[in-house]
Amino acid sequence: MYAIVEIAGQQFRVEKDKKLFVHQLEAEAGDSVDFEKVLLVDNDGKVAVGTPTVKGAKVTAKVLEHVKGDKVIVFKKKRRKGYQKMNGHRQQYTQIQVETIVG
Repeated sequence: MYAIVEIAGQQFRVEKDKKLFVHQLEAEAGDSVDFEKVLLVDNDGKVAVGTPTVKGAKVTAKVLEHVKGDKVIVFKKKRRKGYQKMNGHRQQYTQIQVETIVG
């Protein structure tokens, strides 16, 4: 059984006991979060597609930890002008583990 769910503006394919990284959520480590925006549920070949979401479907996940992603270097340069600028960015992520899929 799997589901396609929208979490923080992105769509993920989730299964029971699967771990994934999503954009940072407003929850503490160890908390349980529910996701109501379930777009598709496949239950052993029986596919339910939502318009836009599946009614009564819900995905419950447990927050494991908050982590930072890899550093991305942003380098801007204009040749022959003496302009160059270097910047770095590290995205904040939340690692979750899917506990149940109801649908």
